[in-house]
Amino acid sequence: MTFQNTRAFAQSLDTQDELSKYQSEFEFPQLNGKKVIYFTGNSLGLLPKRARKYINDVMDDWANMGVEGHFYAEKPWWDYHERFSVPLSKIVGALPSEVSVMNTLTVNLHMMMVSFYRPTAKRFKIICEEKAFPSDQYMLQTQVAFHGFDPKEAIVEVKRREGEHNLRNEDIIEKIREVGDELALVLIGGINYYTGQVLDMQVITKAGHETGAKVGWDLAHAVGNIELSLHNWQADFACWCSYKYMNAGPGSVSGYFIHEKHHNDKSLPRFGGWYGHNKERRFLMEPEFDPNSGAFGWQSSCTGVLAMAPYLASVEMFDEIGMDKLSAKRNQLTAYLEFIIKQVAEETQSRLEIITPENPAERGSQLSVILHGQGKDLFHYLMKNGIVVDWREPAVIRLAPVPLYSTYEEMYEFGQILSEGIRQMK
Repeated sequence: MTFQNTRAFAQSLDTQDELSKYQSEFEFPQLNGKKVIYFTGNSLGLLPKRARKYINDVMDDWANMGVEGHFYAEKPWWDYHERFSVPLSKIVGALPSEVSVMNTLTVNLHMMMVSFYRPTAKRFKIICEEKAFPSDQYMLQTQVAFHGFDPKEAIVEVKRREGEHNLRNEDIIEKIREVGDELALVLIGGINYYTGQVLDMQVITKAGHETGAKVGWDLAHAVGNIELSLHNWQADFACWCSYKYMNAGPGSVSGYFIHEKHHNDKSLPRFGGWYGHNKERRFLMEPEFDPNSGAFGWQSSCTGVLAMAPYLASVEMFDEIGMDKLSAKRNQLTAYLEFIIKQVAEETQSRLEIITPENPAERGSQLSVILHGQGKDLFHYLMKNGIVVDWREPAVIRLAPVPLYSTYEEMYEFGQILSEGIRQMK
């Protein structure tokens, strides 16, 4: 498609967009009585209006039934988490038995490490990416130290080549082969939070397994953003938060995946709890832990229903639409935003460097842009003019045009405000 930097062209794309109706299903922050252009769905997604009903349903059941809500609510609390299995499996490309929700992202990564990071004197190293999200770095450092190893020796970072912003898949694979039989685990972010780069998860997983290592993925920026096929890729495990592209609210409950090849291996260590115990025998209060089959066997605490309610509302919206339609709009919307940024750079004779890969297969709903020469002043200008963007040092703004609630006309409008901001900075 040949894009045009005009309001009429952008509006024509919106008219053809079958997902445009979903924008009205979200609450937008307001600035000076006007809704903002929201580009930070990669940090915190907007509030789906239907989430209020799901939360209120739980509150009403609590008020009207008290403890009996566990069994007699319209959506009984004791198995509330089971409602996620089918719709989530479609979103991440898994079997329903391979996915569930509990805790928060870093807690779930720690829980997965119990089962899948089992270091020996020889095989103890972990490969991750350079400048992984800090929480992942802290999690890995403390896990390695817990097992008695020096993080500086046990954690191997794959680095970007000199002068390049993105990792190369071949460099990750080469590092996996180099570490070889000392490698216990590969754990990398499927989409880099800083650049928005999507890694080749299938190829990297295969390479890790060929060395005898386990392979897991932090999919915080991937789930609800790109199409995944975790079961077919043979990933051992994956975890993700729900408050970015999944729009489940700040700090909401995390999702996780465990491949079915591990489901019947009861020798795998895990941190058990009441909700991980055999569901059919849970209320017998037996002293010995007998894990549920499938991903439910990694549950621990009672279902956090209030945290899960907005996530369930969002997951059901995703199920209505399908990741194929969301991905198609994402690709075109992101490409149009890219076109607008390049047009602004040319017209204002500014250097706006997009460091996210150009190949649609290597990016999702995010463009990271270095504001050469403008920096934080331009960021503040955008924010004051109703463009909610994300700043990352030293001079990057992250823009996430989310297909569920972003429009093509908003991409055009952003370009106009960006252009005026640059002119005022000169």
